[in-house]
Amino acid sequence: MSGFFLTLDGIDGAGKSTLLDGLCQWFRSQKNRVVTHTRDPGGTSVGGEIRRLMLDSDLRIHPRTEATLFMASRSEMVAQIIQPALDRGEVVISDRYLLSTVVYQSNAGLSRKDQDSDAAANATSNLPLSTTDLWEIGRWAAGGRDPDLTLLLDLPADVSMRRLAGHPDRMEARGLEYMQRVRQSFLCEVSRAGGAWKVLDATLTPEQLLVQAIQSVQELIHSSSPLRDES
Repeated sequence: MSGFFLTLDGIDGAGKSTLLDGLCQWFRSQKNRVVTHTRDPGGTSVGGEIRRLMLDSDLRIHPRTEATLFMASRSEMVAQIIQPALDRGEVVISDRYLLSTVVYQSNAGLSRKDQDSDAAANATSNLPLSTTDLWEIGRWAAGGRDPDLTLLLDLPADVSMRRLAGHPDRMEARGLEYMQRVRQSFLCEVSRAGGAWKVLDATLTPEQLLVQAIQSVQELIHSSSPLRDES
């Protein structure tokens, strides 16, 4: 039995963790499929340290450094967890993958408030990174391991901010305008994620979202042609 690699993506607050739990339970009910789940960045000891550094610290990190650290975490995760599980015929579900790195790092840089207060000599730190470069470097770091299916949980930025109220990490703390750019970037870049992809409405209830996700998986598994969401 061949493995199946599914990734869940979208801005924070969209319900990825809840959906991941539901999909794990569903897959395990299907002919006793073995399911491995992980989160990106993280999943390994190296990745966990990188995740802590990236998301939970107050360090000011240059965008290129951020991108490189994310790629390093994913390289470890693919080599240690994802590819071995797929080789064993397991289902692998990842909370975020390369799509997230491309989206967030192409929108990286300082908030407008920070830009106004910084010296002009630091202005180059605010220039966006190329999505083309990020996809190329990211696929190299992941050993060319693309998902079989990417489910993008689409949520308006203002709804995301309300759901995250009181619990923002360093990225979400950049504000509504930033989150709006990130949401649009997800919608623009998802078609380049490799494999099949589908955009799901994350304003639905968790139960409704799970039903749509399962339908997307079943449609791909039972179809001879890749699933594409052209809506």
